[in-house]
Amino acid sequence: MAETSRATGDGEAAGKMEGAPKRFLSPEEQEWLDHRVDSWVETYKKSMLTPVTLSLVAAHQPAEISTIAEAVTAATGWQITERGLYRTIKRLQDSGLLQSTAVAAPRTGAKRKLLSLTPLGASFLDGIRGNLVEVPSQ
Repeated sequence: MAETSRATGDGEAAGKMEGAPKRFLSPEEQEWLDHRVDSWVETYKKSMLTPVTLSLVAAHQPAEISTIAEAVTAATGWQITERGLYRTIKRLQDSGLLQSTAVAAPRTGAKRKLLSLTPLGASFLDGIRGNLVEVPSQ
């Protein structure tokens, strides 16, 4: 995900998208815009965490939750909370898209969950991938 910078102190919007018309924003307009963009990004992250998680489980299966957490950050740059990831994984398991297997850790014998995609989860992910669109840059 590309990182964008925020406005400079003089009201000029920094980090503009390529091809976007150059326009100076008042501090109030920039504050409003920043709030709207931040709100949209948070909504986007929440909705995209499902296909990102499913994709990463598919790529690393059987995968430990810690592996998925690291892979989410590496793939997206997002810092997600452990709680947020666990809730997403629990929801995906409850929906029949992921399954987990408890295995004993090598040294301690403590139970660890290994995640894998179910056939339903693989079909669901294929359906999502078939409908994702890129935002045109022009």
